Amino acid sequence: MMNKTDSNMDEINFDCQKLNAEGKKYNLKISSWNVSGIRAVIKKNGIKYIEKEDADIVALQETKCDKDKLPDEVKLKGYHHYFLESKKPGYCGVALYSKEKPVDVKYGLSDPEFDDEGRLIIAEYQKFFFINVYVPNAGQKLVTLPKRLQWNKVFKAYIKKLDEKKPVIICGDMNVAHQEIDLKNPKTNTKNAGFTKEEREGMTDFLAVGFVDTFRALYPDKTDAYTFWSYFANARSKNIGWRLDYFLVSERMKDKVCDNVMRDKVYGSDHCPIILYINI
Repeated sequence: MMNKTDSNMDEINFDCQKLNAEGKKYNLKISSWNVSGIRAVIKKNGIKYIEKEDADIVALQETKCDKDKLPDEVKLKGYHHYFLESKKPGYCGVALYSKEKPVDVKYGLSDPEFDDEGRLIIAEYQKFFFINVYVPNAGQKLVTLPKRLQWNKVFKAYIKKLDEKKPVIICGDMNVAHQEIDLKNPKTNTKNAGFTKEEREGMTDFLAVGFVDTFRALYPDKTDAYTFWSYFANARSKNIGWRLDYFLVSERMKDKVCDNVMRDKVYGSDHCPIILYINI
């Protein structure tokens, strides 16, 4: 069986009946998706999926498109939209769509090494900060691992300051499978980008300062739950994957989460979308 490229919307339940630990149904739905090129995903009906999902906030990573070259289709009706491009054409880039206009929107970490690459949008809402992030990859043969570890330090310091003001919801491609359960073949990947000891410890360290990995909090033992599959060797049809995409929340928001869902029936990228249902 070849890797599929077409999504069947009829297979997907776009609602959530689960209540959170406080006994409440969700009143906010957030979608996050590494689209691996926004123009490419349009050709694969990705925009149709985003419209059907109808999330209150939509975060896209790896848009790979200069702002002046964005197709008209990306300007979704009913949303305020914010795009951040990389100075290097066709590289990185993130986008944010929000039905409610944020109080404020900022771009980047105020750090020139990373801000030129278009990796971070921060939206402030009345009750929380929302972060859309595309974390640097450690690269082939780990050539950019030092840069990645430096990012971890700068990012953690920045988010900690925000968290002192109001709770934070972070989503995006964090380019790490945190635990062995988070990828199909842990033993053969310990020296590969996304599963090195240093990157995994970086995630542990970040969570330790007061954040929760919402998927693992809800599903501590769930196996074969992935958000990324290589295009090689029919990895997706065989479910040989990695969990690289996350929703992290401030610890004090943990009980407000109703569910974290992987839309693994949605195609068009080497990542699938993930959805957070939360009551705020």
